[in-house]
Amino acid sequence: QVQLVESGGGLVQPGGSLRLSCAASGFTFSRYAMNWYRQAPGKERELVASISSASGSTQYADSVKGRFIISRDNAKNTVFLQMNSLKPEDTAVYYCNSRPNGRLYWGQGTQVTVSS
Repeated sequence: QVQLVESGGGLVQPGGSLRLSCAASGFTFSRYAMNWYRQAPGKERELVASISSASGSTQYADSVKGRFIISRDNAKNTVFLQMNSLKPEDTAVYYCNSRPNGRLYWGQGTQVTVSS
């Protein structure tokens, strides 16, 4: 049974940092790319960052380039999103996803609120 469980969200002041984690189980984690998405109130869910399975190559949305870093620890079946220089517009629910065996799975999300 595939499970993705996000954690690490919270309330942070503008300019602050948070590190999100997504713990995966039920599939061979190292074989699959992992993604972080976010959804702000009243907006569509958007792709924030991706990391490949093999080379660990990464891609980022323009809005977070230079501020966010996606990484993975295949030994711990976990993907991370280090978020620095946070802005109020980063406020959203953050989700991880993956597509093991061709089926798309999402975690339950973790709320990130950037406010003074």
